[in-house]
Formats: sequence, C-alpha cells, structure tokens
Amino acid sequence: MHEAAALLRARKASSVDLLRACIANIERLDGSLVAFISKTLERAEASAAEADKDLARGVDRGPLHGIPVALKDLYDARGEVTTAGSRIFAANVAREDSAVTAKLRAGGAVLLGKTNLHEWAFGATTQNPHFGDAKNPWDHARIPGGSSGGTAIAVATGMCFVSPGSDTGGSIRIPAALCGVAGIKPTYGRISLRGAIPLSWSLDHPGPLARSVRDLAITLQALAGYDALDPVSVDVPVDDYVSHLDDGVKGLRILVPTVHFFEDVDPEVERAVRGAARALGSLGAVVVEETLPRTHQLRETQRAILSVDAATFHRDRMRERPQDFGVDVLQRLRAGESISGVQTAQARRDQAEIRREWIRTLSHVDLILTATTPIPAPPREGQDAVAAAIRLTSNTAPFNVTGLPAVSIPCGFTKGGLPIGLQLAAGPWREALLLRAARAYEAATEWSERHPS
Repeated sequence: MHEAAALLRARKASSVDLLRACIANIERLDGSLVAFISKTLERAEASAAEADKDLARGVDRGPLHGIPVALKDLYDARGEVTTAGSRIFAANVAREDSAVTAKLRAGGAVLLGKTNLHEWAFGATTQNPHFGDAKNPWDHARIPGGSSGGTAIAVATGMCFVSPGSDTGGSIRIPAALCGVAGIKPTYGRISLRGAIPLSWSLDHPGPLARSVRDLAITLQALAGYDALDPVSVDVPVDDYVSHLDDGVKGLRILVPTVHFFEDVDPEVERAVRGAARALGSLGAVVVEETLPRTHQLRETQRAILSVDAATFHRDRMRERPQDFGVDVLQRLRAGESISGVQTAQARRDQAEIRREWIRTLSHVDLILTATTPIPAPPREGQDAVAAAIRLTSNTAPFNVTGLPAVSIPCGFTKGGLPIGLQLAAGPWREALLLRAARAYEAATEWSERHPS
C-alpha cells in the first residue's frame, strides 16, 4: 500500500489505476474464492476519480488517500447493507458510517465493497451457508480462517490494499496466518467499535490486515483514537506507529511461553516459529523461556464471556428466527444460553485477574512470542466448525481475554506450501513496540514477499 501511495504522489499512477487493478483481481478471482459479499465498484470509481482531482489541486488527506480498501461486512457504511454474514440482515441498510468507515473516508480511502465472514463473526472457518464458502488462496481445498476470512483473501490476492477486520478470539490473526498476510489486534479500546455489529462487547477488537507491517502501522495510525460515543473506547494518547518502525529489536526481551502455546502444535509450525525466535535473537533481542500464569483458565474464561455476550445480543433472533442461523453458529449461541450468572461472574473476575498477572509479567519482558495458530490451514471438507474454532483460537484468544495487543506476520511455509504465522504480543498500548519488532523480523526474512499465484 505504501508503495502505491508513493506512486500516486509521484504522479506515476492514479487512484483510478489502483482501483482498476483491484477490480481486475476481483473479476478474475472472486468467483472462486468468495472473498466479497457485496461490491460498490461504481461508487468506488467515482471516489477514486475525486481522490485524483483532490491530489491534482493539492489536497492530500493522508497516507490512505486514493487507496482502494475493503470493509469486513459488519462495519456500517451509510446507505449500504451490513449483513454480518447473516441472511437475517440481508436488508439491513446502514443509516450512518461506523467510526472505522468514517475514519477511512476522512483519510481519502476508496471503499470498494464488503468482505465475506463467518456468520455473525462467530467462527474461524468462513464457511458461510448464506453467502458462500470462502477458500484459502494458497489451496482452494482449505479454509482461509475466520471470521475475517474474506478480508484476508482480498488482501492476500490484491483485491484491495488493506482491510479492517475484527477480532474476538483471533478473527484477524487467524486468517492473516492462514492466508500469509499481516494483521494486528490492538489493545482493547484502542479503535472505536461504534457502528460495528458486535459478537462480544467484552472481547471485540477492530484492527487492520495488510501485506506488510508498514501498511499495518499506517492504517492503525489512521484508525486509532478515543471515541466518546463508544462506551468501551479508552482515552489514551495515540503513539506514532510509523516513525520508529525500523528501530529494530536490539535489547528487547522476548518471552517464549513454556506452557499452553506449544501444546499439540504441528511440527512444521513449531519449527518455523522457534526459528523465528532464533532470528529475532540474532537481531539483538534477548529470548527467554518462562511460564505465563493461569493459562489453565484461559479457554473456559473466554468461552463463558464470549458465549454469554453473543447469546444476549442474539436472544430475540434466536427466539423468532432460529431457522435462519447456520447450524454451528446456532449451536454455539444455544450453549451461551446455558451458562449461569454465577459462571459468568466468575469468568469476568478471572479475566481481570489473568490480565493483571500477565501485565505484571510484561513489566520485565517486552514481548510474548508464539505460533499464531497451532496448525496450518485445515481442509474445508468434513470440517467441524465448532471444533475448528476451539483449536484455531487456542493461541489467539488469550490476548482477547487479556485485551493485550497482538500481531500475526508470516514466518514460513509448510512443505505443502501453506503459510505459517508468527504471533507477537505486548503490554497495553505498546502497539508501536509490537509493530517495530514485527517489522524487524519481516525485514530480515522473505516470507512477507510471497503471495499466492
């Protein structure tokens, strides 16, 4: 993206040129990959032409000016349908822009459509019974991950340059890892959720997916900030995510957990991730192994909070239109109805205590390093969506429970040619440090330069 932005300002390309390149990729690939639910290409053409006129008269709205961007289809865009991947919302026309959409428009981005997702964002496969099953661009027989599966596909294949996803248990980082792109979930409250259809008010995090860490930093800079109209937005100053991106990792202390995160991990994934740890060590980081506290409580804490929040949001729809939910999503929502108030209260107390202890750990180390997912992209056929979600979120969901920022970047490929993701996490509001470390690894390796053919 940043390269395209440089071409725009050097008058070597126009926004219309960039958009037409994205449209060509959409026309060539989306019929098989099912990355999009809806496209607004005529409006995008008009927006791109207007962006070019603005630049010609000296009006530059920032690094996203004239850049084609897609939205995960749970962000409202005024006058457009927001489906959240559900047939129930097939006619849900948004009256206002979401906070994320508004910031993209203010930055001059060209919005070209809404991407496919796991129904209601409640799953990790993006096998959507209403709008079509999304496919991994590296192997169409495999899932792209979810719930932001269409978002990751669109970025990986050049159907757009960057796209905001959402992450409740790993829904940005999982598809980023399985599709070979970069994705960041910032600290809880860093980006406004206003105008985004929720899965879990307590765990949802917006964040961008892109092909490079620099593009993540640029987009996060545009989206971050306090929103007084969002009850979970936090009024903390926004750092400069771009200026010190290339400062390296010398002297940083990186913790590789000795429990939970490397249990039942595919051998090829483990080799690649431990190789990434060694690479960061060779760049000057100090890599240590240590046990993270209370990992045995993570899964049940996340399950209780997520399930109850989701069941609460959908309680009327479950009663009135149960037949319009996909089988796996309805199963998970029904499970949320069976969780007691006592269990929920205990989960929320455990969440607060786990977060406190992990932040204490991060007072003497800078980063946590794990695999993003314990396995590469599994096959689409015969996939149990509920079981897949449990396994694929095992390494990502802990950072939703704690609300800590985490990024996924490519760190290798299996012998079968499937991408492998490296996850780095940091203390609250330390996204600049997190992106700096991710960029150091990216710059020292070739993995981010590989794209599906």
